[in-house]
Amino acid sequence: MRGNLLWQPGEERIRNTNLYKFMQSINKKYEQTFSQYGDLYQWSIDNIPGFWEEMWKEAGIISSSGYREVIDDLQKMPGAKWFSSARLNFAENLLRHRDDRTAIIFKGEERNTVRITHAGLYNEVARLALSMRNAGIKPGDRIAGFMPNIPGAVIAMLAATSIGALWSSCSPDFGVKGVLDRFGQIKPRILFTADGYSFKGKSFSSLTVVSEILKSLDTIEKIVVFPYISSTPDISLMPKAVLYGDFISKDKNPELIFEQLPFGHPLYVMYSSGTTGLPKCMVQSAGGILIHHMKELLLHTDLKKDDTIFYFTTCGWMMWNWLVSSLATGAAIVLFDGNPFHPGPEALWKLAQDEKFTVFGTSAGYIAALQNTGFKPGKEFGLEKLRTVLSTGSPLSAEGFEFIYREVKSDLQLASISGGTDLNGCFALGNPMGPVYSGELQCRGLAMKVESFDEKGKPVIGKKGELVCTAPFPSMPINFWEDPDGKKYHSAYFDVYPDIWRHGDFIEISENGGVVIYGRSDATLNPGGVRIGTADIYRILEQMDEIADSIVIGQEWNNDVRVVLFVKTAPGINLDQKLADKIKNNIRKEASPRHVPAKIIAVADIPYTLNMKKVELAVKKTVQGEAVLNRDALRNPESLEYYKDLPELKS
Repeated sequence: MRGNLLWQPGEERIRNTNLYKFMQSINKKYEQTFSQYGDLYQWSIDNIPGFWEEMWKEAGIISSSGYREVIDDLQKMPGAKWFSSARLNFAENLLRHRDDRTAIIFKGEERNTVRITHAGLYNEVARLALSMRNAGIKPGDRIAGFMPNIPGAVIAMLAATSIGALWSSCSPDFGVKGVLDRFGQIKPRILFTADGYSFKGKSFSSLTVVSEILKSLDTIEKIVVFPYISSTPDISLMPKAVLYGDFISKDKNPELIFEQLPFGHPLYVMYSSGTTGLPKCMVQSAGGILIHHMKELLLHTDLKKDDTIFYFTTCGWMMWNWLVSSLATGAAIVLFDGNPFHPGPEALWKLAQDEKFTVFGTSAGYIAALQNTGFKPGKEFGLEKLRTVLSTGSPLSAEGFEFIYREVKSDLQLASISGGTDLNGCFALGNPMGPVYSGELQCRGLAMKVESFDEKGKPVIGKKGELVCTAPFPSMPINFWEDPDGKKYHSAYFDVYPDIWRHGDFIEISENGGVVIYGRSDATLNPGGVRIGTADIYRILEQMDEIADSIVIGQEWNNDVRVVLFVKTAPGINLDQKLADKIKNNIRKEASPRHVPAKIIAVADIPYTLNMKKVELAVKKTVQGEAVLNRDALRNPESLEYYKDLPELKS
């Protein structure tokens, strides 16, 4: 049940956290007596410049010149300038540890584990950066990665950003048009790729896709190919291609030159899902991403140099960027390429045991799928070192929370986190000093002035509303690509509330400072004029063995909105009246009568974006007979055919 207390850290654990020690330093310097997270949070949003100045020191930001002021105008959003006159390099901060401790652990399906030390990583990046400089790469150039989640992707990103080039990546399961919709806008000079990737024990070539991409992307001067599924891939059909081993400098110990650039120099180009048109290209700054990630990793995740942190992600999801920033703390990061259920549900948990994970990050969808298998990781594997589980991607149900504590480990911090690609970070996330309640994100992020606005644009506590952020933060995009007047940027976040970031999530801030996410606000349902979140329905259906997946929309009907539920039943199960009645009764009992769908319809598949998020809006558009403009942003666009011209929705 939502709101149940599931875990409370002991006093010794609290006192050993980075967050507690940071709070004590604030107490001493500012003559405060904070003892709880809520006190520190309030101070951080009341003193935003002061907080970020202290965060700069806490993170030990490496810079060649200091800053004149933390922020030029706290009332300006967007457009506030952070840490003016400071000059730094993102890669230099991530490569500050150059010893023989492990930096990267890589495991692919049915492959031996690969380890790279901090010293080895530094040297490899230095050699690749030298080759890129010799190829004429300079600050501001774009470098693209079409890569599986292998060490080469991290090495290429760090080499590019050491020069001041912008990095942008897609995972290799993107189709040709999906890649061109993204990279075609930013016009990269070099494309890094692997010859293929693995999934469910099978190998898939990427070279045919890359060849097709080249036909429409003439800005690419060189394709650097990492051998992965073959030790000697055939690149003869790509005249611009070169194998990684032939491209990287033969100099064994070159000097790595870190280009010193302004705090606001562009670092990453990230992309929106692109389900309503071409993906938006969000340009994020080196300094902004660095200090924001360091805050989340050091204070909210309590990451230390002796930790081993894993996140199940691809190079096309922002959690990859977030994970890689962990290198700056000295921790070891774990990369995984493949299917998390191959050869069975034990795959990631065996890895967690063998590599002694202290932080295990994944998606709510993975946790729900794991729960449905009946597998119990805590009974099968030794997870003594595991301290924290992170979950994001979609709202984690209260039952998902309870599953982790029951079947993984009772003494750990489960931090459900939520933010977005837009900020490459979180609005709400973990508090290692605080309790965990089922269904709740523990806290709003430090210095993130997050509120829930009601229909009148007023902040509310204990009621559902729009997630807004009413003050600027460093990791805001500096601009959108090819948006010189800022119109795309402004319309994405600031059209509803002037000078206030409206994120598009439907949330509730609880009395104890936690946050409940109900789904996207543009996908909320309004039967009878009452707003309800789709997450409330999904969490109930996830507990039903008869239902493999589901998606819910609001359909305009008779001057109102009716709730329509589409279900993909489990193998061997048919949607009959008995099952439909069971679904309705469960929803009525566990949510409310208003949540009960007016229509329940069986479908063969549920559409997802390439980053595995359900797309209610695409289904709604299809049901209404409207075109879905960018089907290539979907992992399974053919599934939309199941929602066309349904006779059940005409009465």
